[in-house]
Amino acid sequence: MPRTETKGACMPQVCDVPGSEPVKVVGRLAPFGFQLLLDLYDCKPGACDDLGLCYEFLEQIVHVLKVEPQSPPFIFRTDGKRFPDKAGLSGWIPLVESGIQIHTLTPKNFISIDIYSCRQFDCEPLKAFVRSYFSPKRLDEQFLERGLDYNK
Repeated sequence: MPRTETKGACMPQVCDVPGSEPVKVVGRLAPFGFQLLLDLYDCKPGACDDLGLCYEFLEQIVHVLKVEPQSPPFIFRTDGKRFPDKAGLSGWIPLVESGIQIHTLTPKNFISIDIYSCRQFDCEPLKAFVRSYFSPKRLDEQFLERGLDYNK
């Protein structure tokens, strides 16, 4: 279940990329990957339909996450006439370490962002970066560990 952001709500991130030697995380093997899911409500006006802003966001967030992009971002605009309730943008940047997605819904001024990496990361700088781009009035987050049995 999503939770509204609170200070320290995201797990501390301390482990490197799992390699041939599985990394232990507090007495257990590390999962394969980590995913931060962010839901942004009431973003700054125009942000959900700003192709340049969302493209730049995907280009720049890789520096905050400290990962390697495999290509430039891809962004698509949903036809607002054919799908008025889904008008907005969908974008993705593939990473060597996994990928980052953004989906915007212009009619609701809503943005969802999925950050997935096989390297652990610090959530706080990512949330601050997201806030600086989209100025949401509310930010909800979920943090998942993926591939829990990968290193067994």
